[in-house]
Amino acid sequence: MATDVSLPRLGQGMEAGTIVRWLKSEGDTVEKGEPLYELDTDKVTQEVEADASGVLLKILAGEGEEIEVGKRIAVIGEEGEEVAEVAEPADEAAVDVDEDAQEEGSPAPAREDERERGRAAAQQAEAQAQESARSDGRIKASPLARRIARERSIDLASVAGTGPDGRIVAEDVERAAASPTPVHAPAGAAPLEAEIVPLTSLRKTIARRLTEAWAAPAFQISMSADMTRAQELHARLRDQGVSVTDILTKLAAIALLRHREVNAHFADDELRIFPSAHIGLAVATERGLIVPVQREVERKSLVQIAAERKEIVQRTREGKLAQEDLEGGTFTISNLGMYGVEIFTAVLNPPQAAILAVGAIEEKAEVENGDFAARPLMAMTLTCDHRAVDGAKAAEFLRELKTLLEEPGLAL
Repeated sequence: MATDVSLPRLGQGMEAGTIVRWLKSEGDTVEKGEPLYELDTDKVTQEVEADASGVLLKILAGEGEEIEVGKRIAVIGEEGEEVAEVAEPADEAAVDVDEDAQEEGSPAPAREDERERGRAAAQQAEAQAQESARSDGRIKASPLARRIARERSIDLASVAGTGPDGRIVAEDVERAAASPTPVHAPAGAAPLEAEIVPLTSLRKTIARRLTEAWAAPAFQISMSADMTRAQELHARLRDQGVSVTDILTKLAAIALLRHREVNAHFADDELRIFPSAHIGLAVATERGLIVPVQREVERKSLVQIAAERKEIVQRTREGKLAQEDLEGGTFTISNLGMYGVEIFTAVLNPPQAAILAVGAIEEKAEVENGDFAARPLMAMTLTCDHRAVDGAKAAEFLRELKTLLEEPGLAL
């Protein structure tokens, strides 16, 4: 018996995803657990496995098409088995007309009549599948595209569809929404021009999460650590692939468990304090900033942390992360030292209670026994959600981390 393949919900809050690439073609044999297609969500692009074995009888969602969670995208069954067609939803304009008629006192149509109209609409859609999306005056658009158009007051008739058979998908509506209003230049001057770059799903998520972060009552504190001992440790372990970032990650995990108020989430009017440090490392990619998570860092050796960091950063930049790689972080480190940035402030990563911004290690003069001496200093700025962490607790954590960086032997 044929099995419908529906778009899965890969994470909390996921409403839709875009099929990037089918890894199987119609007629191919598929084994349960075998990668079937690549899916792009608002957080990550990953391979999705087949949940049944058989023959891929029909692909119902094209590459590049945005699909709502739960929608039927393919059918797997036995070779030669027939696939039942699915009718598209009735056009919203027709629904509006029916609703208007009811408001004027017209009786509601019987359910049997509705089914008859649904069958007729399905037959009409099948007969005109190869025609233009607007050849009969009816606009073909995905449910998500229609919803976005309603929210942004966009007339779908003015939007060019790029989906199968000219179907309008969510990205088309987003692109239309991003189209600029003409800018009037002074008389005699050439009109202003700008390149319009529609936001990707990831960029939209970044924008939404940053907006959430700015709503939190955050504060920042800064300290500088003398990295002499940490650099000496790095020199001894460099051949094993250990970086200064790995040392920082390990020591931050130990400091977090000594000051657990910082290793926390603030959500739903409650504070959740965690027994292990799951540290997210902000990674810049062409698609945007992504924060994969290293789990239970306090339990791992520096060599283990280094190997895991290399592997997860590589998968991040290749777009091969799984959803679980991005979930469950309790604290985040953002390092811009490799760009020569000396000090900066990082934005909270909700629902986490704190994030650490780390700058470059710079040789600076310090007073020692009345004389100046050059020391490799690294500036650290801790941003905290004041609803979860008080200033004194944040200072105690940062001081602990500074102490450990200046004398790693106290932790290792």
